Amino acid sequence: MNIENLRDYCLSLPFSEEKFPFDDETLVFCVGGKIFALVDLGNATRVNLKCEPEQAIMLREAYEGIIPGWHMNKKHWNTVFFDTDVSDKLLLELVLNSYNLVFERLPKRLKETLK
Repeated sequence: MNIENLRDYCLSLPFSEEKFPFDDETLVFCVGGKIFALVDLGNATRVNLKCEPEQAIMLREAYEGIIPGWHMNKKHWNTVFFDTDVSDKLLLELVLNSYNLVFERLPKRLKETLK
């Protein structure tokens, strides 16, 4: 996986958008104004993704390329490294899972507005 493919996939998800709310280096992907993925462009070898706490722990135990979320709430976020034992297919599944977690927790009125 590389940053261009990841970016293309994130932006292909409905109502997703990219922003730089923190600085010029941290690319953030959002849905409904809520973050579902972050990439440090200065070191574009990993992505932070939201995850259910139980699944986050299982993934960390199963893959060397998945660690607790760097600079994030480690209960709800994982950092997934590119080009490790995490396949591109699994990485995209984790991105979609993160997106879905965030989208489902948006207020009903906002979800209806987006649809």
